[in-house]
Amino acid sequence: MIASPALRWSALVLTATLFVSPAFPQSAASAPAGETKTAAPAATGESMTGLAAVYSSRLNGHKTASGQTYKPGELTAAHPTLPFGTKVKITNTKNNHSVIVRINDRGPTQAGRVVDVSQAAAKKLGIGTNAMAEVKLEVVGGKN
Repeated sequence: MIASPALRWSALVLTATLFVSPAFPQSAASAPAGETKTAAPAATGESMTGLAAVYSSRLNGHKTASGQTYKPGELTAAHPTLPFGTKVKITNTKNNHSVIVRINDRGPTQAGRVVDVSQAAAKKLGIGTNAMAEVKLEVVGGKN
C-alpha cells in the first residue's frame, strides 16, 4: 500500500522519540507530564549511528517542520530532536562518502531510522532515491 503524499508528509514531520541517544537532546515531547524540557543544542563532535532514508520527490515544494520549503537540491535533513539549523556531518558507513547537511525538519518516525536526507544529500552519500543506508551522524556546528 502506498500512502498519499499528504499522509506521507504528515508522517515525516511528526516528532519521533523512537531512538534517542543520550548524546543527543530529547525533545519537549519526551518530557514527563507536567515537566517541560527544551532541546538544548547538541555539542559539536557528538555522534550516533542508524539508518538514513531519502525524502520522496513528491515532497518537493512542501513545507518542512521549520517552515522552510523542501527543495531536493539543497543539503538538508530531518532529525527528531536536533535544533533547526544544526549542521550535521553524515557518513555512509559502507562507502565512507560524507556530506554536511542542515537540519530543517522533524522525522523520521520509523523505528531504527535516525535521519531523513534530501535527494542532493543522498546523491553525495551514494544512497539510491528509494533506498536506505547505515550512516554515522556527527554534529559539526550549531545553528547559524
